[in-house]
Amino acid sequence: MTTFTQHVGRGVCSALVLLVLVALTHAKEPPKADAPTEPPVGERFDPDAPRPAPITPPSAEEIDAAIRRGVDFLLKRQNPNGSWGSAQNSKPSDIYAPVPGAHHAFRAAVTGLCICGLIDSGDPRPEVAQALDRGEAWMLDHLSKVRRSDPETLYNTWAHAYSIQALARLWQRQEKDPARQAKLRALLEQQIDMLRRYECIDGGWCYYDLRAHTQRPSGSTMSFVTATVLVALSDAKKTGVEIDPKTIRRAMDSIRRQRKPDFSYLYGEYLHDRPMRDINRPGGSLGRSQACNLAMYLWDDPKTTKAVMRTWLDRLFARHLWLDMGRKRPIPHESWLKVAAYFYYYGQYYAAGCIEQLDPAERAHFQQHLAYQLLPLQEKDGSWWDFPLFDYHQQYGTAFTLMALSRCRPDEK
Repeated sequence: MTTFTQHVGRGVCSALVLLVLVALTHAKEPPKADAPTEPPVGERFDPDAPRPAPITPPSAEEIDAAIRRGVDFLLKRQNPNGSWGSAQNSKPSDIYAPVPGAHHAFRAAVTGLCICGLIDSGDPRPEVAQALDRGEAWMLDHLSKVRRSDPETLYNTWAHAYSIQALARLWQRQEKDPARQAKLRALLEQQIDMLRRYECIDGGWCYYDLRAHTQRPSGSTMSFVTATVLVALSDAKKTGVEIDPKTIRRAMDSIRRQRKPDFSYLYGEYLHDRPMRDINRPGGSLGRSQACNLAMYLWDDPKTTKAVMRTWLDRLFARHLWLDMGRKRPIPHESWLKVAAYFYYYGQYYAAGCIEQLDPAERAHFQQHLAYQLLPLQEKDGSWWDFPLFDYHQQYGTAFTLMALSRCRPDEK
């Protein structure tokens, strides 16, 4: 008995020693006095949210060089008719795209994004101006014809939203030509009316109606689609067009119903009774939260503060691996936390919009992290892409990134 007790005692002591050694091995070392630290930048909604590690920021020259290469890519890939993107290069895993309406919508949305990317780049070269003139002409000729693809599919929502952003920028670009401004303004108002027609019954917007296939879509509103539209309408407001406040209120109410206390957002209202599914957790919401926070802030939601945006920018840069693991995967939502590849550059663009809303003195910290994340991902041909989608993906990925990087320049305050 005594021998047994002694053995047990020695075993317990050995286990305790082992636990102490493991604890010491995994204990965090205290920061060295000369270790680089991130500057304190404003208050956070969640003080315990993860913070990104210190980085060596890219130089202004590196950012400008990447932007120029991206612009060159878009110039090279513009279609002869002035648009960007096509239905070529399909693959078995391409998303559902009923012809021809889905591709009319994709091409219009991608063309709108490319116009925005070129304008935001600030590239003064004459060939850029010529490309923008051709893109504007295409939009004036084709955009008003974009419609719902079929009773189930509403990809036209993306087309209207990104076309509105492009038209608002083109309108500002043509400030010395009132006649062209009038045409652009008329088309802008027509696109806003199209969004009104395709607003969901319960407010907000979607891209599928899998319920009753009604004229006024009965499908579940999607937080990020509604946010995309709200950001576009905020751009349109700068041109002086009238935006129905009731439409804005319904859209914001839709996003509020999908907003969780930590400011992660449900993928869509159809998941309201499953808020803790992987896709609705913070890692699954990294891209959506940037868009939804920006949209709600632009339309003066009292709960969406700068502190909220700072917290979620920190989350994006500290844990962007959740988005990056999905990047370039060919099947939507096959990655961890059900992240789809096409949320990568989408999320970076709206993060840049959130940074733009912060006080000038605190932007540099976040601009540096965003540029640090984006520059290494540029392809050899100058493009950026995250999801293989017919012949649209390189164009939209590059456009999103140009808009994001243009807001990362050190002199952009």
